[in-house]
Amino acid sequence: MKQVVQNYKSGELALLDVPVPGCKPDGVLVRTAFSLISTGTELMKVSEAGMSMLGKARSRPDQVAKVMQSVATNGVPATYRKVMGKLDSYTPLGYSLCGVVEQVGAGIDDVKAGDLVACAGNEHALHAELNWVPKNLYTPVPDGLAQRHAAFGTVGSIAMQGVRQGEPQLGEVALVIGLGLIGQLVVQLLTASGVRVVGVDPDPVRCELAERLGAVACGDPGSAAVEASVAELTGGHGVDQVYLAAGGSSNQPVELAARLSRDRGRVVDIGKCSLDLPWNAYYEKELDVRFSRSYGPGRYDPEYELQGRDYPIGYVRWTERRNLACFLDLMARGRVDVEPLISHIADFDDAVETYRSLKDGDLKAVAVLFRYPDGSGRAEEVPAPEVAVPQVRRSGAVATPVRKPTGPVRLAFVGAGNYASSMLLPHLAQRDGVQLSAVVTTTALSAANAQRTFGFAEATTDLDAVLGDPSIDAVFVVTRHSSHAALTRKALLAGKAVFVEKPLALTEDELADVLAAVEESGNDRLQVGFNRRFSPLLQEARKRFGTRTGPAHLRYLVNAGRLEHGSWYLQQGSEGSRFTGEGGHFIDTASWLLDADPVSVYAVAAAGNEDLQIVLRYPDGSTATIAYVTTGAAAFPKETLDLLADGKVLQLDDFVRASVYDGRRRQWVGSRLPKARDKGQSAELAAFVKAVRTGGPMPVPLESLVATTSATLAVRTGLAGGAPVTLARAL
Repeated sequence: MKQVVQNYKSGELALLDVPVPGCKPDGVLVRTAFSLISTGTELMKVSEAGMSMLGKARSRPDQVAKVMQSVATNGVPATYRKVMGKLDSYTPLGYSLCGVVEQVGAGIDDVKAGDLVACAGNEHALHAELNWVPKNLYTPVPDGLAQRHAAFGTVGSIAMQGVRQGEPQLGEVALVIGLGLIGQLVVQLLTASGVRVVGVDPDPVRCELAERLGAVACGDPGSAAVEASVAELTGGHGVDQVYLAAGGSSNQPVELAARLSRDRGRVVDIGKCSLDLPWNAYYEKELDVRFSRSYGPGRYDPEYELQGRDYPIGYVRWTERRNLACFLDLMARGRVDVEPLISHIADFDDAVETYRSLKDGDLKAVAVLFRYPDGSGRAEEVPAPEVAVPQVRRSGAVATPVRKPTGPVRLAFVGAGNYASSMLLPHLAQRDGVQLSAVVTTTALSAANAQRTFGFAEATTDLDAVLGDPSIDAVFVVTRHSSHAALTRKALLAGKAVFVEKPLALTEDELADVLAAVEESGNDRLQVGFNRRFSPLLQEARKRFGTRTGPAHLRYLVNAGRLEHGSWYLQQGSEGSRFTGEGGHFIDTASWLLDADPVSVYAVAAAGNEDLQIVLRYPDGSTATIAYVTTGAAAFPKETLDLLADGKVLQLDDFVRASVYDGRRRQWVGSRLPKARDKGQSAELAAFVKAVRTGGPMPVPLESLVATTSATLAVRTGLAGGAPVTLARAL
């Protein structure tokens, strides 16, 4: 098997062929799936190995003291041979991984071969294809947690032990100094504990990332903004806790900790930084300085780590292993999100080059993962992840027929929030042949406001009564994303035509439930609010572009911008990711322009934010690339699109201007005033109302709506697995 090793004398890094470790009792043999590079601890070791002997001595005075003691005891020649022998040998790297149990040793009954486990330990969770891991240094991975996320278990335990040492309480304010990998995790753990966090780091990118992950404010250690934020949050008293997660030789972190702490505050050292405590500052405030020892109780105790002797939970609540299991549980429940921390995933065969890139600064990263080959040394040929696109099935009989209205089309709205009030209802309120019959909201006042503004005949909070009203022809579902699928299903079963704002569903199970309602009732009268394809400007551009004979390439840049703090769109645990919520718009537009549904999805996430690159492949070889970016300039257009095929180009500039090029010249230009930007809502609503009135087909076939929804959901699957996802049509 292969393992990453380093020679501390020469600094050489190598991917070495070594024997497979034996499976001893009281442990398991684990085949690694992903291992995590600690960009703090490991890079420090790699950098030290490249120093001169004098540099090594200066960086490790503790080891120099041991050498001097050995000289006094054993003499210079013996000590020299001992030291040189130790330096001039290979040492392992790594201490945090996720893998599959390959073999179970005697005395192990909590896992079996084939189980997925997270492993810890700088002697047992190494960057190696196979590792033997003792009982107290592994824990099973919860169902549904991605392997690459589970590889963060050990560093998560380090951050968790640091937070436990700080004893945070609800409502307190904490300062985290150093926003590297450990610092970012500390920020999230504190936020999950009800603590408001201010972060400090000289890197503005890391500060921005920490704010996205829950910090109230972040800034440079010399910034007055940090002190101002602390003063505002604490009423001038200072923070309750400081977590030192920084490295390096500067004494600035401990000085800043003293300056911004309250009287009798707690200062917890997690990282490895200079600790020349300014006596007066710490004495006058009587600061409580604490150290956090690695993953938790049990660390460095051979009886615990090697012999598997656990500590009674009544005496030691949180051991190494319990911390590891707790952190995995928090990730599985969405309370901690490590995905934004992943800057790069490298194949294990490229391990040496990856370390060199990190050391030289060519690869700037918060977290880097190794993805492992199989035992033969080839990249593991894992079948591409597959997402089934459900088949639409319609029963012969309709339980509650959708009637063809003879008079005005009577509409009911479920939800009357900002989007419904600004983008849908103004187009419907004055439309001939439409009657706004009822508005249903969860609060009485919002229903009354919608009734007053748009002239609904009835305002109510009773959804069942509206769905049971035979005079209602169609129902608009314009609520929060998490309720779309359930409300759509309910309205379909009630025999109503349904217009649901995107997304149709947040999970594959929700999509299946909607389609089960179609099959059960025979009611397929469904439209999802994918309005871009109805834009008059884009419709005309497509017409001018004409038919094509060969494959096309489409580039779609979405300059989504940042959301305001507190937006419910950020509640990913309940409302899905931001792209899951609105990405269907862009996938539907691409599929409409390419006149097909995608057959595969490949998605890559940018580190530290919600930026995505998505590549869709279509049956005829066409591709669509969607760049979904939240970090662009606000003044730049939100949506720009280029379609290239057969020597022609279609360009769309934010639904304000469009052009078609044929050969060497521009054949057509269409434009609209910015105030008349039309993304197709009016035309889409007109098409839906017409379909309801006439009993004709819905504006977009249900099969297409399902395909777009499945492709949108496949983005999440692809991000978790790091590989293209095949969209297989279910039979």
